[in-house]
Amino acid sequence: MSDSSNHFRNPEIHTNRLIFMSVAKAETLPTIDHKPHAAFFRQSGWLMIANIAGGALTYLVHSLNKVIDPKEYSAFGVLLTVVSCLPTIPLTMVFTQQCALALATGRERQLAGLIQRVWVAMTLIWVAVMIVVFIFHKQIVTGWHLPQEAGLWVTMVVVLMSLWSPLFAGLLQGRQDFFWVGWAAILAGAARLGGAVILVMGVAMGSVGMIAGAMIGIGLGAGIALWRTRDLWTMKSEPFEIKGLLVQTLPLFFGFGACQFMFSSDTMFATAYFDGDQMKPYVVAGTLSRALLWLVMPLAAVMFPKLVHSNVKGQKSNLFGMVVIGTAVLSDVGALGLWITGPMVVRIMCTPADVPGVMALIPWYAAAMVPLAMANVMVNDLMARARFTVVPLMVLLALVYGFTVPWVLNHHPGHIEAVLQTLGVFNLLLFLLCAWFTWGVKPEVKSPAPEAAI
Repeated sequence: MSDSSNHFRNPEIHTNRLIFMSVAKAETLPTIDHKPHAAFFRQSGWLMIANIAGGALTYLVHSLNKVIDPKEYSAFGVLLTVVSCLPTIPLTMVFTQQCALALATGRERQLAGLIQRVWVAMTLIWVAVMIVVFIFHKQIVTGWHLPQEAGLWVTMVVVLMSLWSPLFAGLLQGRQDFFWVGWAAILAGAARLGGAVILVMGVAMGSVGMIAGAMIGIGLGAGIALWRTRDLWTMKSEPFEIKGLLVQTLPLFFGFGACQFMFSSDTMFATAYFDGDQMKPYVVAGTLSRALLWLVMPLAAVMFPKLVHSNVKGQKSNLFGMVVIGTAVLSDVGALGLWITGPMVVRIMCTPADVPGVMALIPWYAAAMVPLAMANVMVNDLMARARFTVVPLMVLLALVYGFTVPWVLNHHPGHIEAVLQTLGVFNLLLFLLCAWFTWGVKPEVKSPAPEAAI
């Protein structure tokens, strides 16, 4: 694994060189920094800066709603929802875990085989979906109220890139190359904004131009991750044990998938019950409120691979406690700050006439995101320690939420805030569920740390 060890010593990721050594030394040297607290705050601080910068650039894309028809902006919101509902977060965490395990146990060639096969499988699945979309594209365009059919085809390209991206983003996060994780977020946001501005302002492409900007940004981010991890997925592969892999990864997929469903599906439900004019303030309020989660997610993102390494090596770590406290403080302060500065921020993105409608939703939306942010930290800890007994209950809660929202909207027609009130209740239940399994339920048997299945 000489190519991989040389990559770890690359000065561009100097902050992580104490974390990663050659596989030959993996059994004698720790897989986390000798000063883990300093490394954690340095890395998570950098990712926070990167997420804020990348998120701000992405947020500015929505300011283009001032120069396009409201129906075009609503169509963009619908297309963006399709992409946001893809299981990118659970896929990223699965490959983060597998990369961290492979590096800790010297099984990089099996990891390469896994990545190569999943990449092919993802592409074939996309081709099958593309065929179905081609057959029913007229019905889809009509049902989603899309002003231009081109938006559907551009979105399908975005879907393909969004399926590829978690594979390589997971490798980047799993090897703890947080320097480039951060730069990928910043550069992707810049490309997304620049592309959308050119296509909307210069070519008058409306919602198609805005979703094409997303295609450019996501494609660039995926390309950076693909290039930075090329030494891992291009090496000669070896077979991996599929049954053990599924035992390790399916709980992660469904656990993080439940979190993502709670995070992103509300817009999909609301779109089915409200028209474009009503959805505009909802989309804006959602963009701002979800930024609270993106603000605190770097803490869990840095924590997760470190806990995986610590668990497989039998090392103790108190990172979880620090992340819980940090997430609670940041999310609460962020929600309060959004309520106070919301009118000023909304004016940057929309017209003054839109401020009352957006601000009527932001308190509900922001309050719903705080317990979800806390639950996300606990899910990361539980999954990193292979405590999977919480997963079936998380999936059940997400399913109940999915059936409850339409029921509420059918019984309270015209009340768009009911979606957010329902979301807030279920996010609070998710937080309480995860808190119980984190602190109230002890593992029945202290089993040895899992080995990589690959």
